[in-house]
Amino acid sequence: MIRMRHVMAPLAALALAACASAPMHYYTLIPAPDSSPAAAAPPASFQFELLPVGIPAQVDVPQLVVRQGGQSVALLDGQRWVAPLADEVRGALSVDLSQRLNAQDIGSGLPVDGKPVLRIKLDVRRFESAPGQYALIDATWSVRPTKGDAVLTCSSHISENPGQGYDSLVAAHQQALAALAGQIASVAPALAAGSTPACPAP
Repeated sequence: MIRMRHVMAPLAALALAACASAPMHYYTLIPAPDSSPAAAAPPASFQFELLPVGIPAQVDVPQLVVRQGGQSVALLDGQRWVAPLADEVRGALSVDLSQRLNAQDIGSGLPVDGKPVLRIKLDVRRFESAPGQYALIDATWSVRPTKGDAVLTCSSHISENPGQGYDSLVAAHQQALAALAGQIASVAPALAAGSTPACPAP
């Protein structure tokens, strides 16, 4: 019995060392700043307020959740979001919309300079990841001026093809969110001007 304890102690120490040395990787959906010079564009005549984003409970965890076959999923303990996924999605979408519209996201703050405000709401129904296969976002969203009764509610189904590895998977989700921002930005100016455009193709 004493000899067994002497054998088990080093094995336990090795196991703890292996756990302690396992690298932890953190990911963000917020794109890096664009260092290339951009042509100066006049600021938009409106601002927008991007509300908190709804995401499915299945992926509302710190770990990346990936598909493994038809019904199986895996939570990757060593691959994590740097912030709650809902905040990551909202942050990425806010950056993309601000750049595309040349408008300020006032969040829950007060309008600046008296400009009219568009309220944007996003509910993500599916946020699915399959390394080397797809990064999919299926969502409903609405845009409405805070003054008036006009509102546009649309759906988007966007799938990007990632390469191998988790870096590529997260980059594909960034591309999907950029495409979603492009769809929202394509109708926002018309709504701010008082008209109600058609939804972009999902």
